[in-house]
Amino acid sequence: MSDVERIHVVVGDASYDIVIGEGILESCGKLVAEVTTAKRVSLITDTKVRELYGPKVSAYLASAGFEVHALSVAPGEASKSWEVAGQLLEAMSRDGIERGDVVVALGGGVVGDLAGFAAATYLRGIEFVQIPTTLLGQVDSSIGGKTGVDLSAGKNLAGAFKQPLLVLSDTAVLSTLPQEEWQSGLAEVAKSAVISGDEFLEWLERNAEAIVARDPKVSAEMVLRCATFKSGVIMADEREADVRECLNFGHTLGHAIENVAGYGAYSHGLAVAEGMRFASRLAVEGAHASREFVARQDALLDSLELPAIEQRYEPDEIARALHSDKKVRGGVTRWVLADGPGMWRCQAVEDSMIMEHLEAWAASKGGE
Repeated sequence: MSDVERIHVVVGDASYDIVIGEGILESCGKLVAEVTTAKRVSLITDTKVRELYGPKVSAYLASAGFEVHALSVAPGEASKSWEVAGQLLEAMSRDGIERGDVVVALGGGVVGDLAGFAAATYLRGIEFVQIPTTLLGQVDSSIGGKTGVDLSAGKNLAGAFKQPLLVLSDTAVLSTLPQEEWQSGLAEVAKSAVISGDEFLEWLERNAEAIVARDPKVSAEMVLRCATFKSGVIMADEREADVRECLNFGHTLGHAIENVAGYGAYSHGLAVAEGMRFASRLAVEGAHASREFVARQDALLDSLELPAIEQRYEPDEIARALHSDKKVRGGVTRWVLADGPGMWRCQAVEDSMIMEHLEAWAASKGGE
């Protein structure tokens, strides 16, 4: 890839660029100024990212003529709540943010979802920009306009579709990520490769060792491939009426595990990877997927250092969490099942079959 890549996204009446490159954070003020006439910026981040990049990004935005109001939340999934969203909205009001101003989300998936939700609801909607600082953010969550907060019953149960004005992915910042954050992003990369097809999947298999070692050149190409794939899906289906459902591969069981284990017990990536393993075994039912494909996917996840979860969870607990999933229709859970590279389907699966597979899954795990 060249030093800077742009992907142009057109979704309904909205259009924006995803800009990917090493060191582009320094140009964020200029790039944001190109897409908005706003005078004020509500810069939303978390306290960890604030320490690393907050003052720099504030200075870059200020140098482009913006009046910057910086807000931060605690890191982690617990911040994606009604309470924290309300605190942000109150702070934006106190800061005098107006309808013509802009929110800039600086951080990972939690910050992007939360700041996007605040932008979507403040004054019935103001514009926002995504500056993802995690691998998960750059390959997945910053793209596509999904914003939201968690409810006690499960993840992302309240939210809105709100496309950003711009997505700026500086691949240089990935070098600062802790291993847990790198894991979270790699699961989304593996998901994208499996449902995209053989070409991406074979590329990922060939480059797994370099990716685990965080080779900058390979990592940048990985971000570009994922962003290109996801933006294509989004342009075909903004609101998850059809093909966008494929992006939920691995997330049905993954979200249930996070719910039952408690958010933070596992990285999002480990939970999603476990969900991919489970869903692929479920796809073998009826001879849709081959056991050879299941083994190939397992090997890929292992090579990306996304091992199977060994803790045992009760099938009944997981089943209850599954029924809080957004994809439940008429009390029946819907699953994205991969039958092979690029071969996926979204299918309602009866509880009896799910319980049979959950019991086999639980029996393969360790003790409490």
